[in-house]
Amino acid sequence: MHRLDRAFFERDPVDVAPQLLNKVLASADGRMGRIVEVEAYCGSRDPAAHSFRGKTRRNATMFGAPGHLYVYFTYGMHFCANAVCWDDEPGMGVLIRALEPVAGIERMREARGDIASLSLLCSGPGRLCQALGIDRKLDGADLVSGTHGIGLYDDGAEPPAEPASSERIGISRATEHAWRWFVAGSPHLSRKPGTRR
Repeated sequence: MHRLDRAFFERDPVDVAPQLLNKVLASADGRMGRIVEVEAYCGSRDPAAHSFRGKTRRNATMFGAPGHLYVYFTYGMHFCANAVCWDDEPGMGVLIRALEPVAGIERMREARGDIASLSLLCSGPGRLCQALGIDRKLDGADLVSGTHGIGLYDDGAEPPAEPASSERIGISRATEHAWRWFVAGSPHLSRKPGTRR
């Protein structure tokens, strides 16, 4: 496997997001999963983005260099992880929504409370963060250098030639954009097609 370079992230998140499918998110302790679902969030042109109204202490990482990890706490119960991606305007990123576990699975299960079902282990942004031990301490981690113990890798698996797409999940604004992409048929998605789970 090789790490994704900075140039990969120095683009519009609408372009980056579908190309992140089948890439590998990995922690230094051996836990890793293949990305099967993502969503793009596009700063000042996207009312659903955390950065839509500008830079704050919470979202400051989104205004930093592309290729860093933006981690936030939501609903008072779980963390979500985003790869910062932008070219000519800061404040953009890609939410990693679901992973297919590929290594360190028993450790993931322990972190998730001994979840038995492989398909539920990382099937959602909060679940995958819990499974990989991602929390606010990793906000701002450099995914390119890996100095914080987490990185994004290419192991040779190509993204789908025609990834499935839909509207994003759990938002009430900018719902007209089909900026959610996923690997069709994956049992690890946060929401299966045709369901409202």
